[in-house]
Amino acid sequence: MRLARMGSAHPTRLSFLRVLLRRMRDERWRFDRPLWEIDAKGVGRAVYRATGPERTYSLVAFAHDLPDHMRSDRVIATAWDATFTLFDGMPTVVDLDRLQANVPLQEAGRISGSELSLSRANRSVRLFEHVVASLAEGRQPDAEEIDRVGYLMRTTAVYGSGKFGAADRSVLTGRPEMKGPFQAEMLSVWLTRAFTVDLAEHLARMRGGDRAVAMAPDLRRRLGVGNSTGLGMAPFLIRHPALLNNWMLAREEALARVRAQVGAMPDAVAALGEALRAAEANHKHWRSEHPIQIAKLADLGRDLERIGAYLENWPGGEERPWDALWRWGEEVLSLEGQEALLAMMLEPHGALVDDLAATMDADEGSEFRIDGTVPVAAIRDALARHYGWALDVNYGDREAVARFWYVSEEKLEPRLGERFSELGAARELPLGTGRMAAEMDRALAVWEGEGPLAAFLLAHPEHRFMARRLQIARGHPYAEIRDNLLAADMLPIDLLRCKLAFFGATHFDPRSDRWVRISLFQNAPYPYEMAEGSVA
Repeated sequence: MRLARMGSAHPTRLSFLRVLLRRMRDERWRFDRPLWEIDAKGVGRAVYRATGPERTYSLVAFAHDLPDHMRSDRVIATAWDATFTLFDGMPTVVDLDRLQANVPLQEAGRISGSELSLSRANRSVRLFEHVVASLAEGRQPDAEEIDRVGYLMRTTAVYGSGKFGAADRSVLTGRPEMKGPFQAEMLSVWLTRAFTVDLAEHLARMRGGDRAVAMAPDLRRRLGVGNSTGLGMAPFLIRHPALLNNWMLAREEALARVRAQVGAMPDAVAALGEALRAAEANHKHWRSEHPIQIAKLADLGRDLERIGAYLENWPGGEERPWDALWRWGEEVLSLEGQEALLAMMLEPHGALVDDLAATMDADEGSEFRIDGTVPVAAIRDALARHYGWALDVNYGDREAVARFWYVSEEKLEPRLGERFSELGAARELPLGTGRMAAEMDRALAVWEGEGPLAAFLLAHPEHRFMARRLQIARGHPYAEIRDNLLAADMLPIDLLRCKLAFFGATHFDPRSDRWVRISLFQNAPYPYEMAEGSVA
């Protein structure tokens, strides 16, 4: 639970997009495109329908003619190449007209409880035009160009869980297909990927007529959906300690199950080799211009070579070869390499670990009420046991509290301020958990009563927030990020990468220490391919 390791995370077979794809494959979902009203300029609307055993979900897409000078990755943008919502069911014409009046406005519009997400995307101008021009002329686009960018469009936000009028999260928790984390958002992005290719092929036909060709399946597969993500996402892991615990606990349990195996079956050994080759191919196309990520990619390249050399004589004669492989990795590999190895080790073991995906949601409401009957002495002990990492930090040092989290007035999203050079610290969000633990510990050290926690909190209500977090941490070993989140050297991109890896994101590319570009669903099947059972 240190930021350095969390900021080296790789997607695994427990990542949310993989969970969604497996479910749709196993339940034989059906997919179609019942509406395509897009003109020769690429303007109009379309509907993509996903039908499961009990319910139907529809991505409603609106395509726009956006001038180049209005195209921006910034969350403050007011116009986009395409806007989307995931509709609960199949929309009527009345629904579509209502959505067309609101969805293109994004934050400035309003959606309803019939909508599960709200999102927008911009073209990768160079690649999008290259693909359209190539297909219009009857030839395939250049594979290197596709690999260099990796997507035709990138989203700048995918909102859900009640934001801007969308259905609240509680609406979905009783549905098996949506019970897991971010399943509605993942479905929206996956269907968006199909729309981006369909739009490019449509424009190629409009431009090239009979000369135009469809994109080759192998090139289609190499395209994902890009995403630009910044500080607005970073505090999520801090604000949802029980949920974070369940994500991490599933991952750790999965690794423990693999390590506990006696022997290594030939098919699993072969699948591990395939996972290594996939990791090598991913590394080959993974580019970044940020110095931190450049260094991590260099570490990863060296570590993949080490893993390959080690596997030449593996599994050997070890009774528990998977455990031996992991212990070797801990001793030899960088954090980047260790996290890549973890993902590779899980890959051959779907039958052993995939059921853990069902444990990754959380009933956060059950953790809210504070148990005021706990003796103060037990609270002191619990603070020392669960927050010992935070209690020795000198929070009087300016470097230890150099930053503060707040909500921007303009976009109502989390931001990070510099405490000693910027205004706003008076409106600081309670995200510095380490400092809050230390403050509560100091208050308890001079508290003379030895009664229940309730008496202490009546006198010191400012510590109620920390008391609740401590209560959660006592039963959830992975609930807290064990680093100072206010420190001058804290990197928000570490928080972003951890969460995005659980999503299933690849090609993590920081543009600064506060925002990043990634790709989702690269090399995944498209809706029309799902019947072929091509998802693992």
